[in-house]
Amino acid sequence: GREGSDSMAGEARRRDPDRRQRLLEAAVAAFAARGFHGTSTRDIAAAAGMSPAAIYVHHESKEELLYQISRSGHEAVLDRLRAAIATAEDPAAQLVAAMRAFATHHARAHTVARIVNYELAALSEEHRREISRLRRAITAELRAVVDRGVAAGIFDTPDPRMATTVLLSLGVDISRWYQENHPLTAEQLGEFYADVALRVVGQGRTGRTASAARSGRAPGERR
Repeated sequence: GREGSDSMAGEARRRDPDRRQRLLEAAVAAFAARGFHGTSTRDIAAAAGMSPAAIYVHHESKEELLYQISRSGHEAVLDRLRAAIATAEDPAAQLVAAMRAFATHHARAHTVARIVNYELAALSEEHRREISRLRRAITAELRAVVDRGVAAGIFDTPDPRMATTVLLSLGVDISRWYQENHPLTAEQLGEFYADVALRVVGQGRTGRTASAARSGRAPGERR
């Protein structure tokens, strides 16, 4: 019966994580090339070197594949952002680290990032709610850094909420246009966007404060 087939499918998923991963990677390539709606399960299966029936052993639907890609993509961004912020205590250094990590990630992982940010409408309502929760958490992490900088008198922006939105939008948009043959590496782009981030919040990287932000030290603090 249905219950038995569900149990067998669940067992197959656990038993063969490599095939599951191959399908996810094939889905990323197919969605990037054709868009979610232009991609069939047959396209994904062919790219993974499997039969179309194999998809349903590992994933319930094409939409569930998109959800898995989107969830892991957003979780990776949230983890990177939190780790970057934790490397410093001064808000300027935290913002530099956060934007450097955010921009670098969206350049390095531009194909996945493009899919997870521009195919949101294709997710089911339930899955979209879960991804929205992750996106709010990402926004909250960066907003907290901006708020701390404003409260400390380090940043000068009339609208911290809008400044946060601008920074996230700039970073996400990298995934739309960045390619491996770009003259700047992902890391160089991260440095450029870190500089832009300080300017957006009203603190250009100039003088002693800029040097401290780059090195992760508070102004005047010795090594």
